Amino acid sequence: MKLLIIQTGGALPAVRERFGDFPAWFQRGLGLPSDRIKIVRVDAGEALPPVNTIAAAVITGSGAMVTERLDWSERTAGWLRDAVQAKLPMLGVCYGHQLLAHALGGRVDYNPRGREIGTVEIACLPAASDDPLFGKLSAGFPAQATHLQSVLQPPSEAVVLARSIQDDCQAVRYAPRVWGLQFHPEFGVRQMRAYLHERVDKLNAEGVDVSARARAVRACAQARSVLRRFARIADAVG
Repeated sequence: MKLLIIQTGGALPAVRERFGDFPAWFQRGLGLPSDRIKIVRVDAGEALPPVNTIAAAVITGSGAMVTERLDWSERTAGWLRDAVQAKLPMLGVCYGHQLLAHALGGRVDYNPRGREIGTVEIACLPAASDDPLFGKLSAGFPAQATHLQSVLQPPSEAVVLARSIQDDCQAVRYAPRVWGLQFHPEFGVRQMRAYLHERVDKLNAEGVDVSARARAVRACAQARSVLRRFARIADAVG
């Protein structure tokens, strides 16, 4: 069975023109050939397959907001609840992470600390030490991030694995083989700098030194390694 990429949105147009779209970034990070991947564009109305016909799922980021409660998003949240019950391995990133939290009873909203964008420092919490996805990572590592909304209150049974200065829920384990990441393991240096460039007007208005933030962008090998590790976990379960 294939790994499902649930695409909830697309990269910014200028970024997509240069680097392709989110599914290609995830495919490279996961290290899987195209014939092992199935892509469903839920924000365009495409239907999700039965849970028992796929091996695992990755839920992408989006320009939408979970708090908008869009029809396609709420339908996807229902599918995610069923997938958790079925013990399907899943990894949600950014919007995908927030949608998992929302689907399972957590609270998502605009982060009162403001936008987080650029290369940020992730700090692992004690619960990460024996986690299958995070246990091999350093206590702290850099990762790429870009978001306005966050998981402000995780579901009651979730375990928070990592945080950053601006976000207390950078990584959450929602179920034994279900994780959410606020940071972007699929982003490379070029994609992160491109996002900063495309957001320059908004960032300037927010008082962000975009040039300094762009210079601080660097490779994030440990963050990226999470994708390969998730692919191995999914293979082991399958």
